[in-house]
Amino acid sequence: MLTGIHFLLTYSCTYECDHCFLYSSPRAEGTFTIEQIRSVLDEMDKIGTIEWVYFEGGEPFLYYPVMVEGVRLAKEKGCKAGIVSNSYWAHSEADCELWLKALAKLKLDNLSLSFDEFHGREESEEAAKWTLEAAKKLGLSAGSICIEGPSVKPAEGIGKGEPVVGGGVMFKGRAVEKLTEGLPTRPIESFKTCPHEELVSPSRVHIDSFGNVHVCQGISMGNMWKKPLSELIEQYDHHKHPITGPLVEGGPARLAETYSIKPEGEFVEECHYCYEVRKRLIDRFPEYLCPGLVYGLE
Repeated sequence: MLTGIHFLLTYSCTYECDHCFLYSSPRAEGTFTIEQIRSVLDEMDKIGTIEWVYFEGGEPFLYYPVMVEGVRLAKEKGCKAGIVSNSYWAHSEADCELWLKALAKLKLDNLSLSFDEFHGREESEEAAKWTLEAAKKLGLSAGSICIEGPSVKPAEGIGKGEPVVGGGVMFKGRAVEKLTEGLPTRPIESFKTCPHEELVSPSRVHIDSFGNVHVCQGISMGNMWKKPLSELIEQYDHHKHPITGPLVEGGPARLAETYSIKPEGEFVEECHYCYEVRKRLIDRFPEYLCPGLVYGLE
């Protein structure tokens, strides 16, 4: 049952992180207007099961007025609201209080702060510290999201003694380009599941300003500017979807087998292989594998 709507408020970001699976950067385009946000929220009423609305990116604070109004409208609908930010705007605790006052007044339910080695650890940790202290003073619930870089550890249940990759990086998007070199790989026959996403009955979807309704970043169930979101959700059938069907049945290995795709090279884990297979299917399924930005094509 769908309970969460996550707005990719913008693909634009102040950083260009190696681990970003959306290829966000200062040059990335695609930002919601307030009218588009209202359209999504109106459709949310028709769905009737949404409890949480998140504003993410990219970096949502780049479009602060639209973000704040989006939170207000979501709260007005009776939903809990959250934001994910990298705190680029935090230059002192006092400054943070100014940025957060409007959100505290709206009773924002969660503020998640991304800071880790990919953002420039020393600088981002200080900014997050100021933000967390300001949030505490204002009575806002806030926490951190820290992604560890790839690390090698013994396998569990894959092959006794074989090395696998740990850490919080998802190997899709820019992470494939920047972070896979030198890591241990696995045979493609082992990629028989999708371990990270609920593709049969998603509990949340990400929506971008182009109208794409992502069940996984880069896999769309359809475009809500062409068909209303409530209809897309109601009519979604993972069996009939050309990408999620094979993935549910047998993971990335089955997806590749179904369409006779054989990417060259070796692969670290399921997301890595799935991503490379999907890149080779974009021309065949452009309405389901989009936007090109998240595949490094725009």
